[in-house]
Amino acid sequence: MGNPRKEENIETLHRTLQDYMAKQGLRSTSQRRLVTDVFFRSTGHLSIEDLLAKVRNQDAKVGYATVYRTLRLLSESDLANVRHFDDGVTRYELADDQHHHDHLICVTCGKIVEFEDDAIELLQDRIAERFGFTLLRHKHELYGTCKDKENCERAAQQTGEPGSDTPS
Repeated sequence: MGNPRKEENIETLHRTLQDYMAKQGLRSTSQRRLVTDVFFRSTGHLSIEDLLAKVRNQDAKVGYATVYRTLRLLSESDLANVRHFDDGVTRYELADDQHHHDHLICVTCGKIVEFEDDAIELLQDRIAERFGFTLLRHKHELYGTCKDKENCERAAQQTGEPGSDTPS
């Protein structure tokens, strides 16, 4: 969570996407490759606008539609998870089946904190078993406010609205 990805992991992600695209009869373009590369190297929860800004730092000609379609493709290929944190902004994060995490979201400044807690995971499994379920996946999002009210309010004023992800 939040750590830069290793080059070999990024190449594996690109190969997985290429395999998926070949099966779907889709072609790769230089712009799509750039968008996926920037996404695979990013951390956190990116909106289309966030990713577009990062991509345009490398190629100003890439359009919103290209980023949107590429993120949709990444989601369809199970390489990206779509996240909705109750602020009206759709965000994307790299799907990582090996490192599940949950989220704390500040409703004032929009800060998003990823966390892992084995006790919560165990409790979820016990609850599912008690009610006769086998868990396949879940999303755990906790909404609240930052304890540090001064910095939280300042961050909300700087971004203009809640929901911007904290930089990683």
